[in-house]
Amino acid sequence: MVSDEFKKKTNQFLLAFGISLMLGIMILGQDFRDSLGRSVGYIMDPLVSLLGAGNFHIVLFIMASITALYASLIQKYTIDWDMMRNTQEKMKVFQKDFREAQLSNNTALVKKMEEERNKMMGDQMEMSKQQFKPMAYISIISLPLFMWAYYYIRGHAAASFVFPFWGTQILTDTVLGPFQYWIFWYFISSLAVSQLVRKALGVGGV
Repeated sequence: MVSDEFKKKTNQFLLAFGISLMLGIMILGQDFRDSLGRSVGYIMDPLVSLLGAGNFHIVLFIMASITALYASLIQKYTIDWDMMRNTQEKMKVFQKDFREAQLSNNTALVKKMEEERNKMMGDQMEMSKQQFKPMAYISIISLPLFMWAYYYIRGHAAASFVFPFWGTQILTDTVLGPFQYWIFWYFISSLAVSQLVRKALGVGGV
């Protein structure tokens, strides 16, 4: 039986590792991102070889599916969705009542409700904490995979994919602003799979 102390230490380590990855990518720059991408390549490059470099869009879809499933499972078991729904519902009712009190110039009620609002801020802080913790866990898988794709595609600038309505597009070309086609395809795939997985797992609904 795993002890509570071991679970606590493991949880702290995973959180610290996930946060370190996020900070490393933002602060340490291109060298760190490339090193991370090369490291993940030992796992992902054989998959590209198996499917063929011309099917890199399939690799991206598989990668997006993995991260969507992983993220949904993490969110399911780390977020108290009942508390999130109840808190949001209470906030909606409170904001409506507070607005009505202001419009009716009920100074006493407004003052009382302002005190109540301060208490509700604590619930909102708890919501924010619950939403941040999964991000740290999710980054452990999603960021290394994304950095690998980023590193790989830079070395295969001629890779292309046939998009519906757009025809054949070079994956490193930009679709909008700084977003390249491969990033667009990755996020569209991730979003589609995520919606199916979240529906099946009953995740969300706030």
